[in-house]
Amino acid sequence: MNVTRTVRAGLILAALTLAGCTATSAPGPSASAPATAAASDTPAPPATLLPDGTAQDNLPFFDQTNRATVAANPDALGKDFIDGLVAAGFDKATMQVSEDKTTLGKPVDAIEFAVLWKDSCLLGQFGPTVGGYHSSVQPKLEAGGCLIGKTRAINW
Repeated sequence: MNVTRTVRAGLILAALTLAGCTATSAPGPSASAPATAAASDTPAPPATLLPDGTAQDNLPFFDQTNRATVAANPDALGKDFIDGLVAAGFDKATMQVSEDKTTLGKPVDAIEFAVLWKDSCLLGQFGPTVGGYHSSVQPKLEAGGCLIGKTRAINW
């Protein structure tokens, strides 16, 4: 029991020492630091769908929707993302999604999904091998879609 207390005390002392080093080596606060800290305490308003906006304008709402899908189901598949986007107000007819399984029936490394928005694409990617959820806005493909290769029919 004394060994446990000694180890615990050593860890606490090391943490305090490191914290002290960090605090003394950091630059001093500026005059605007308190205002920035106060502003970060206020939660940002939720993003909304902007029908007249660009794909870039709608990326925060796209991300908010897809992150909510992942929060509700950490094992979300393509249908889950498409259903979430439709429920949020995106047009299903403009969407594409990759397969959930390989041709051998194994789970894919990542699911890709997209919404064609005017001349751009809102692209989403989700999977354990890509580090979770990622998104971007890219120009639409010359063929008119957003995803390269064979995509899954969205027929539900």
